[in-house]
Amino acid sequence: IGVTGVQTCALPICLVLAAVLMLAAGCQTTNTTSGGAVGVDRQQTMLVSAAEVNRQADKAYQETINEARAKKTLNRNPEDLARVRGIASRLIPVTSVFRPDAPNWRWESNVITSDELNAWCMPGGKIAVYTGLIYKLNITDDELAAVMGHEIAHALREHGREKAGQATGIGIAAAIGGAVGAYYGIDANVGQTVLGTVGELAFMRPNSRGMEQEADRMGVELAARAGYDPRAAISLWEKMGRVFGGQPPQWLSTHPSNQSRIADLKAYAERVQPLYVAARRNR
Repeated sequence: IGVTGVQTCALPICLVLAAVLMLAAGCQTTNTTSGGAVGVDRQQTMLVSAAEVNRQADKAYQETINEARAKKTLNRNPEDLARVRGIASRLIPVTSVFRPDAPNWRWESNVITSDELNAWCMPGGKIAVYTGLIYKLNITDDELAAVMGHEIAHALREHGREKAGQATGIGIAAAIGGAVGAYYGIDANVGQTVLGTVGELAFMRPNSRGMEQEADRMGVELAARAGYDPRAAISLWEKMGRVFGGQPPQWLSTHPSNQSRIADLKAYAERVQPLYVAARRNR
């Protein structure tokens, strides 16, 4: 009891209660996207605000781009950049099938010179493709569209935000702070001044198999609607299997096994094949 007669609580308890109230205020069960032809309609529980996750993602994105620019590894090859941006320009309009607001995001596409087989799309449409993915896999445009469609699907579904919320259910205090890091293949030393728990939970922790399956299925639909052969997702993962001896790279370490993934991709590529045929006819 304080001197004014008002009951007080210990500081740690007050902080926990404040965190609980903050999470409760931001908690909502939603479906971030329409189901599309592939029928992705799982309800998602969000415990962290989109604004917080997007803010931290933007910080990390800017630091990553600035560092790549300083190292002269950003957009070094005009042909690679034109290729990636050309594919993005066809994928972005068809994101409206899943989210009407998505085509109006502030999209950016970049190519980073690195031996890594990596690509990512951060919240709000910030895309990066690493040259290792292009050259080590001798990737075709259809296969590159499959990769980019998959990563865009993660952003559309707000999987990073969902992961952060799931983890904060274990540790409430984890709802504060954050930026983005190694999950996207970004140098762990980049942006240490802004690295924090929300970003780590949202982006550094691998996606669940369910999230990966959603991104695979939505990715083949995005590719098909953009006029890229959805079956290329299958050849892409066959190449991945050969390069890594049946094991995916580290950034895909908890993704489904190649064989189960390929079986699912075959089924869903077949489902969206009419969309691809129609898109090719209309181009």
